[in-house]
Amino acid sequence: MKKYIYMLIAVIAPLFVSCSDDDDNQSATMTINKIYLQDVNAKDEVYDREVTFARLGQLIRIEGSGFTGLKKIYINGYDTYFNNALMTDNNVWVTLNKDTPVDKADESVRNTITLVKDNTQTTYEFIIRASAPSVSSVDNTLPMPGETVTVYGANLQETTKVTLPGDVEITEGIVSDEDGEWYSFTMPAGVTEAGSITSEGANGTAVTPAYFNNNTCFVINFDGTGEMGGWSATFSSDDLVDDPLNTGRGKVVQILPESLLAEGPLKAGANAKGFWTAGNDNANDDWNRMTAYIPGTTPVDSVALQFDVYCPEPWDLSGQLEITLQNNLSNYGYGSACTKPSKDYLNQAYAWVPWLDRETGEHKAFTTGNRWQTITIPLSSFGNYTDNETAWTFQNVIDDRNAGSYRNFGILFVNPDLEFSETIVYPASDFSQKIYFDNFRIVPITAVTVSDF
Repeated sequence: MKKYIYMLIAVIAPLFVSCSDDDDNQSATMTINKIYLQDVNAKDEVYDREVTFARLGQLIRIEGSGFTGLKKIYINGYDTYFNNALMTDNNVWVTLNKDTPVDKADESVRNTITLVKDNTQTTYEFIIRASAPSVSSVDNTLPMPGETVTVYGANLQETTKVTLPGDVEITEGIVSDEDGEWYSFTMPAGVTEAGSITSEGANGTAVTPAYFNNNTCFVINFDGTGEMGGWSATFSSDDLVDDPLNTGRGKVVQILPESLLAEGPLKAGANAKGFWTAGNDNANDDWNRMTAYIPGTTPVDSVALQFDVYCPEPWDLSGQLEITLQNNLSNYGYGSACTKPSKDYLNQAYAWVPWLDRETGEHKAFTTGNRWQTITIPLSSFGNYTDNETAWTFQNVIDDRNAGSYRNFGILFVNPDLEFSETIVYPASDFSQKIYFDNFRIVPITAVTVSDF
């Protein structure tokens, strides 16, 4: 019996001590000295580094003192789970929950970490960011001064600074989407260099591919850079028109010129003549010159054709822009053989159908409104290069053009029926809409990843 009593006292005694210690712990002052990121993927093998901000989903270590007895952690006001079994008096590890509010956090708690005990708490100012911002597209990459440029992507909230090539900084007049899907600014005068747009916002820095203001690899701009070809099957320079928006673009293509429309609309099933470059004997049509700016070894999905379009009225259900890198077309439009891979032919064509969703087959009217807009089409979308089992390069595209009988680059409006599937078919109708094109150019589209460190 005595042995049992002694054992019971031995067990209970620590409990009384524990309760007393817990009271002390609940009142002990907490301090936060530093925040560390537990970066298991660190390239320099510094897996535990001091940081001034962290992103949702990341694991951080809070270093300080007095953490024993910690009950709650609030990050941006969000009650955040932590495992107190993995905590010490000087360190606590916590993962930033992906549901933590960032830009929508109340201003009183935004960018704060609050540690709470029963009798005391402490708050530490620390920047909390969502996932890193990213860029998916830019809708006007060769803008004239005064035009609007919109950059699309994710986590672009509260963009406050934009830096254009040549270190031209913009801090006024930037408009940001609340959901971080875009920001826009007005193109200033005097930007002469080409490269990337760098933006800074609530979630850090984002950088576009180096195609902004990039005209180093023009195919043709209809104002003296690149030479038009002319023969019986083409429209001529007489069919070019002045930019109808008077932005300063000079001459542009009206894809169905007045010389054609004077005779009536383009009939259903018919093809227009098109606009072509000079071809074989013209130095501009040897794209080897472009490798001084875009290495020939660049994968085709990192190189694109860009052009500008002005489509003032809704375009839907009929009509396509056929684009070909050489003059060897034998069939035309969406799904035609010239737009598909072939082991026997140098297929280098693409049918641009902006009103068609290529994933679902659904249609939606396309318009740019009262402005010019840039279209970007990766070279991996053209003909043979859609065969993604082959490691095609930009040099392959150049060599295939030069190996063809006629290396004229061409655009033409075609108006066949569009058969997306057995059940989705869009019959063509007569077409007379005015749509304008300009500034065909080859650009790099390699994505730029911004490191936090």
